[in-house]
Amino acid sequence: MIKVALPNKGQLFEPTMNILAACGYKVSKSLRSLSTLDTENGIEFYFLRPGDIPMYVAEGILDAGVTGMDFVAEKSVTPTKLLDLNFGASKLCIAVPNESPWNSLDDLSAGKARIATSFSNIVRQNGFKGPLVELEGAVEISIKLGIADAIVDIVETGTTLKQAGLKIIGEPLFRSNAALYAHPGREFQEEILTLKKRIEGKLLALEYMMVEYDAPESVLKDACAVTPGLESPTVTSLQKAGWFAVKAMVKRRESQKVMDALAKLGCKGILLTSIDSARI
Repeated sequence: MIKVALPNKGQLFEPTMNILAACGYKVSKSLRSLSTLDTENGIEFYFLRPGDIPMYVAEGILDAGVTGMDFVAEKSVTPTKLLDLNFGASKLCIAVPNESPWNSLDDLSAGKARIATSFSNIVRQNGFKGPLVELEGAVEISIKLGIADAIVDIVETGTTLKQAGLKIIGEPLFRSNAALYAHPGREFQEEILTLKKRIEGKLLALEYMMVEYDAPESVLKDACAVTPGLESPTVTSLQKAGWFAVKAMVKRRESQKVMDALAKLGCKGILLTSIDSARI
């Protein structure tokens, strides 16, 4: 049985729970629960602060975990990244008061500005040499309270910064998303490989759709060029002479254009369906 860390709160919590449930794992969190056991799949899940998960996995206390790439970078530890996930996208940005003359991290360093942040290591890695105020949360209020001149914080929409009278300056110091990590050397354990493959299959299913249609022989070659599939489309002859049934995976974002193109060619019975999971 393996031990896997999951975020206990924040923007990573719900998407992580949703994708694991969609992959067939029995995982739930009660108010007082710090762990839950999925005996059928041989996994014990632990609910931890996202910022602590990199250490637990890197040190081998837990076998694997889901957390943000920014938390891994901040801890300066080296768990093995197995898979990028399609949620938790964010960026670590510098923000200053709207009336501030500063326009870059170099300006802040030169002016000996105080930066409040929960990501001091990443700020230092980007060359800032001024004083840092290390906080665990509610970083944006630090300027109003007079303990900092600027902040470096996670930004999703920027709404919270605007409400606090702050503006973003310069380029993001770090771009992040959720990822699946394993303790180095344990990434080939059967349960971890299964976890990775199930999540990969679900992510692939979200990216693709299945298109099915009937095509006359005269346009079959052109229709297959529109729907080449991953390897090649599945083509079978119909009872009606000169007609063929075709099935292929297509990119979800291109699926409507594919249907339009097939209809223009003269294909009939064009169906587009979602894929629940896939293995390639």
